[in-house]
Amino acid sequence: MGISIVRYLNAIQTNAPHLLRYLATAFIVNKRRRPQFKDFIKVIQQEQYSFKDPITEFLACVYVNYDFDGAQKKMRECEEVILNDPFLGKRLEEGNFSTVPLRDEFLENARLFIFETYCRIHQRIDMGVLAEKLNLNYEEAERWIVNLIRNSKLDAKIDTKTGTVIMEPSHPNVYEQLIDHTKALSGRTYKLVSQLMEHAQTQAAR
Repeated sequence: MGISIVRYLNAIQTNAPHLLRYLATAFIVNKRRRPQFKDFIKVIQQEQYSFKDPITEFLACVYVNYDFDGAQKKMRECEEVILNDPFLGKRLEEGNFSTVPLRDEFLENARLFIFETYCRIHQRIDMGVLAEKLNLNYEEAERWIVNLIRNSKLDAKIDTKTGTVIMEPSHPNVYEQLIDHTKALSGRTYKLVSQLMEHAQTQAAR
């Protein structure tokens, strides 16, 4: 499995917890879920009462507290953070910063996080309620879910008469599939973390 990301996480927790914002963003905007994501969520759980940041708090709402109303509110705060943060105003890519804004990509994936986790808990989901959780109106939510089902081949269908999304119970849920199918350790997160740690050390040395 290579070098464990836990080593980086422990160093960040101890020396530079503010970097958790950037690592959380990297996990959210990257479409591939990594096995290390579970370790990172454990760190978020440990830090949720001592370190406050909208992006890490969003993950805590979704994966620790299952607080979808809180996650909805945090999404709005995350958008402000991304727009005002000098690093997050640019897209994190391949361990480097490019000039493409990542707000839309972040919000799209954040909605997917909420959808995946919400579907783990509920087999039948009211479209209006889900639209509210995703910060979308009803029509936008319906189009978003239709595209998600079509593109991701999710085992779900929309009952237009009742206005509900019905998850097929006979198959593994989306979250488990994404976690189980990403077993290869990617170096992209390590590159990003290393760059951020080097930046923090450089700033501290000044």
